[in-house]
This record gives sequence, structure tokens and C-alpha cells, in this order.
Amino acid sequence: MFTGIVTDIGRVRAVRQTERDRRYEIDTAWDVSGIDLGASISHAGCCLTVVERLDGAFAVEVSGETLDKTTLGRWAAGDRVNLERAAKLGDEMGGHVVSGHVDGLGTVVSIERVGGSHKVVVEAPEPLHRYIAAKGSITVDGVSLTVNAVDGCRFDLNIIPHTWEATTLGALKVGDPVNLEIDMLARYLARWQETA
Repeated sequence: MFTGIVTDIGRVRAVRQTERDRRYEIDTAWDVSGIDLGASISHAGCCLTVVERLDGAFAVEVSGETLDKTTLGRWAAGDRVNLERAAKLGDEMGGHVVSGHVDGLGTVVSIERVGGSHKVVVEAPEPLHRYIAAKGSITVDGVSLTVNAVDGCRFDLNIIPHTWEATTLGALKVGDPVNLEIDMLARYLARWQETA
């Protein structure tokens, strides 16, 4: 489990296609000696397992399903990646409960500077948009954010300067795809209503 609070921006060092999957080596500012093999790390919102520790980096392997359903299939050497290590019992809960399971790809529709912040409008795919509510939480590329407003399949986000600069969100452009994970509570509430 994660909280959607990014603690490092990694960089893709190398990409290698394996027989079944794809292997990424990720440069990080973290002390990799403290990362266990098998540890779960959120990469732009996708929970991936560490398979090797390297000098200043670690390696993960990504299945075809994840490559097809997320932005990870587009990654190339040099790309920047939001990283978050798994939450530990007793950690401060600064964001919201995040599983690291991407629900779908959104598309950035517009970006507008408002004061010191940025208003970003994202279009969610159907039927995912049904689970997004104004003032609810959503994870975008691994970042826990609050939804400002919802209009059909589109929703607004207000991204403060710190988040804009401390994550990869500051590099977003109109038309970019983003990994979306809806709020876990919304997912279970909707399922309960379907079966009630």
C-alpha cells in the first residue's frame, strides 16, 4: 500500500526486453542498500517489485498486461518517474490509501496557470469517470490529489507549486496520457451499490 506522496523522482537508466516481459533499471537518490529484493515500489502509480539492486539504481520487471494498460509501455531511457516506497505501519498518512493498481489511462485536456498553482483538466475513460467525485481523492501518475470539480468524463485538479515542482506533473503537456487510480473507498462503495 502507498499514500500517493512522491519521495523521489527516478530516471529510467535502461530498458531491456526479456523473453516474456520488459526490464527497467531506475536511477534513484534513495540508498539502494536499504531496498529489499522483492520490495514494492510505486512507479508513476504502478506497484512494481524490485528484482535487483544496482549501483544507485534498482531493477524491476513489468508484464505485458501492465505495459498495455499503463504509461509504462512508453517509457524510454532518460524518462523521469514518480517513485514512492511502500508505506509502513505507523507512517504518517499524508495522502490517501493507494493500492498501486492503475485503473485506467486519462488524457490531459488543458493546463492553466492560476495564481501560483496550475489547474489541470483530465479526461477519464468510461466507465471510470463514474467513480470520480468532486472533493474526493484520485491518484494521477502516483500522486495523491484532490478533485476540484467533475464535468462528465472530465475532472479538474488544482496542483500547488510544491507538487508541480516535486513530481513529474510539472512536465505534463496537453494530450499526455496519465495513470489513474480511483479512490479505493469509491470503488467499494460503487460495487456495494451494484449488488445491493
